[in-house]
Amino acid sequence: MKKLVLGTAVLLAMMGSVNAAEYVIDGTGGGMHSSVNFRASHLGISSLWGRFDGVTGHFSFDASNIAASKIMVDINPASINTNLEARDTHLKTGDYLDVEKFPTAGFVSTAIADMGAGKIQVTGTFTLHGVSKEISFVAVSTGAGDSPFGDYRAGFEGEIVINVADYGINLLPKPELSLWLAIEGIRQ
Repeated sequence: MKKLVLGTAVLLAMMGSVNAAEYVIDGTGGGMHSSVNFRASHLGISSLWGRFDGVTGHFSFDASNIAASKIMVDINPASINTNLEARDTHLKTGDYLDVEKFPTAGFVSTAIADMGAGKIQVTGTFTLHGVSKEISFVAVSTGAGDSPFGDYRAGFEGEIVINVADYGINLLPKPELSLWLAIEGIRQ
C-alpha cells in the first residue's frame, strides 16, 4: 500500500505545461499536501475510511515525452490513521499489516503512457505486506504552477482497488481495498 501510494503514479498525469523536471512529493514532514486514503468494508454493512500519514517519494515528468516519466512512492504502514487509536493499533499487528515484520510499502513505476485528455496509464510494482505485484491504474493531472511558497508544484490523483488477500492480508468480509492517491510534488 505504501508504495501503492501508487498515488504517485498520479503525479505523472500532469500532462502539460512543463519540460522534463524532477519533483519531491510534499508528504510527511513537508506540508503534508499529499495523501493516500483508503476505504474498506466494515462488516459488509458500511465503509471504514482512513489514510496513511507517512507518504514520501519523488517523480520525474516530461510533458514532451510522457513515456520517460517515472514515479516512486513510499508509504509507512505504521502511519495508518482511521481516527480511532485502538483500531489503528490493532491494524498494525500481525492480524493485518504486521508493521514490525513489514515496515515498508510502496509503488515504483515501470511504464507510463499518455492516454490523452490529461490522463495517463501508470503501471508498476506495488509492494505491501512483503508481497510485490504488478498493478496498473489511471491518473489525472489536478494542476501545476507557482505556489505562494516560492516554488513550482504539480499535482495528480488516481484510484485503484486491490485485493489484499493477494498480499497475504485477511480482510473480512470483503478483501477489496480502494485506495485514493492525491500527490503534490515540488519541482527541484
